[in-house]
Amino acid sequence: MLKLLKHLKPYTWLIAAIFVLLFAQAMADLSLPTYMSDIVNVGISQNGLKNAVPTAIRVSEMDKITLFMTDNQKVTVLNDYLLLDKNSLSQADYDRYLKSYPQLATTNIYKLNTSDKTQILDLDAIFSSYIPVVASIEMNGMPDIPGAPVVPPGTDPFAIIAKLTPQQMESVRSLITGQLSTLSKTMLKQYSTAYISGEYKALGMNVNSIQVGYMINIGLYMLVLTIASAACSVTVGYLSARIAGGLGRDLRRKLFLRIENFSNTEFDKFSTSSLITRSTNDVTQIQMLMIMLFRTVFYAPILGAGGILKVIGADQSMLWIIGAAVGIVLTMIGVMFFVALPRFDSMQKLVDKLNLVTREIISGLMVIRAFNTQKHEEAKFDAANTDLTDISLFVNRVMVFMMPFMMLMMNGVMLLIVWVGSYQVDAGKMQVGDIMAFTQYAMQIIMSFLMISIMFVMVPRASVSGQRIAEVLNTEPIIKDPSQPARYNGEVKGLVDFKGVSFRYPGAEEFVLKNISFTAQPGQTTSFIGSTGSGKSTLVNLIPRFYDVTEGKVTVDGFDVKSVAQHDLREKIGYVSQKAVLFSGTIESNIRYANEHASESELAQFAETAQAMDIINTSEQGFQTIVAQGGVNLSGGQKQRLAIARALAKKPEIYIFDDAFSALDYKTDSMLRRALKKDANNATVLIVTQRVSTAMGADQIVVLDNGEIAGIGSHKELMDGCDVYREIALSQLSREELVL
Repeated sequence: MLKLLKHLKPYTWLIAAIFVLLFAQAMADLSLPTYMSDIVNVGISQNGLKNAVPTAIRVSEMDKITLFMTDNQKVTVLNDYLLLDKNSLSQADYDRYLKSYPQLATTNIYKLNTSDKTQILDLDAIFSSYIPVVASIEMNGMPDIPGAPVVPPGTDPFAIIAKLTPQQMESVRSLITGQLSTLSKTMLKQYSTAYISGEYKALGMNVNSIQVGYMINIGLYMLVLTIASAACSVTVGYLSARIAGGLGRDLRRKLFLRIENFSNTEFDKFSTSSLITRSTNDVTQIQMLMIMLFRTVFYAPILGAGGILKVIGADQSMLWIIGAAVGIVLTMIGVMFFVALPRFDSMQKLVDKLNLVTREIISGLMVIRAFNTQKHEEAKFDAANTDLTDISLFVNRVMVFMMPFMMLMMNGVMLLIVWVGSYQVDAGKMQVGDIMAFTQYAMQIIMSFLMISIMFVMVPRASVSGQRIAEVLNTEPIIKDPSQPARYNGEVKGLVDFKGVSFRYPGAEEFVLKNISFTAQPGQTTSFIGSTGSGKSTLVNLIPRFYDVTEGKVTVDGFDVKSVAQHDLREKIGYVSQKAVLFSGTIESNIRYANEHASESELAQFAETAQAMDIINTSEQGFQTIVAQGGVNLSGGQKQRLAIARALAKKPEIYIFDDAFSALDYKTDSMLRRALKKDANNATVLIVTQRVSTAMGADQIVVLDNGEIAGIGSHKELMDGCDVYREIALSQLSREELVL
């Protein structure tokens, strides 16, 4: 799979943009639980008051609070407040402040006179320490202090406290602070904000508007973050689709180009059905992985790590719950991974097998029907199909277990958080909003691992697909152009020379051809004849370098075929294979395949020479007659004649007909060879044939027997001096027919 990463290089900037967007999305998603907690803790529990710093407070209440402060703290606090004295304010200022603080008409007020965040944090630390002390005394009275005067009923305790000695004041402060030390900072802040809320009511301020304003503010933040998260998600999805689609296109193109350069040796290594699967199904698996990888798998670690950091920063008392859940999930994912991974490789191989069986059955459907073996082929197809189905079901059953397990984990974690958190709230160590935020973070962390688990579903299969694709892309064709190819000079055209050529297929021990030497001259026809398996087709396939010789040398126009570019070599050759291959289109497009610039009169001439005009004339569409895929709507003889016409259209120096007349009747065969001799009289014609009637008119006949030359010469010479040829000839024709 890693071998395919280099193919993502053109999309580096898009991938970088995706990571930036994923980080932004994660930050937005991780901020939402905090804001939700603020709505509950601050908006509801604290009436929208974010800290213990009052924006306005009566002078009498400020005096109570400052009683317990040190001199430095008192200076710090009073320096950040402005005294609103109705007697010293201008009428305009008085009227303006009176609207906000109606009690200014009866009492003087301190107003917060700073917006500096650092100063407000310092004030918050001071007020949250002493406001609970004042609130405690107001609720419970002054505690008993040795040597301090007793506070009579109905007497203001703060008036008594103001007269205490510094030692007694410190005793009061220490005693009450000790009583409050059992409470958490959040609870102390709640006491402070409750006190401030009461003070605001006493001043005639609209406490409800403060609370509603805070809630609306937080709600708008959450709305903006949600929209931003959605926008990032949509953009990431779009970019992921672009990358996946582009990568799939690039891989298919590279596979196609690499397969185009494969020699027959590589095709022997990779079956056609496997190459089709690798170019389609395997590439699709990579595309699906890329989409999920960028949209889900890369997002999950960012979200999970961010959620853990948020939990650690907020409260660590319940961190063990998430740790236990993550450990269980990772264990389960690991077990499932090792159980399912080996099956994915088998699954892709079974897809290959199913494609092979399906392709074979469809291609041979006429033969299957002719022999009434439909039941046998159905059983073979069912076996391949059932094998694939069984392994797919096994893998899917393993993976399907993932979702219910994750849901069980999520619900169990939520239940555990609520259960443990309720005790924390009861003990005053947490607030309800903190539990809600913790629950949300826990869900985000577990969901991130659920998303990672999806990777363990897709990555193994895609990894197998990536390996199969890389196997094709990394397979270097055995037949390559030389680094500095020679150039044909045009002095000789069509000369083919075999010099001591021997050949064996890669991996084979036995030679198919042994010490083959002959020369085919321009303007002459050379026929190759021999028993089945004698090496005739293999011999002519060495000329266009479909295979490379094992020993010896093949030259064309005096140049070793290995020393020239394959393109230059094949430009000289018109090739018709044993199995006539036609492409979907029309008769005209198939003939023009070799020469797109051929005129209509030339097309007619090529068809006439190939004896294919009867196919064209009997159809209303003429040259525009549709040719189905593979030429299935034509007979074997018609396909061969059109393939020959295509080779003629190339006007090559060398014609290779590899048993290309086998489907023609004797009359058509004879007419075609006469026309060919007339129209290609300057070219070298090489004909592989099983028919003596086809070979006997050649200028030179090469007789092969078990990969060796049994004789070379004319028909008459071979009849007189070659036992193998004579035996073949007499098995097909009478002695009278063999006389030229």
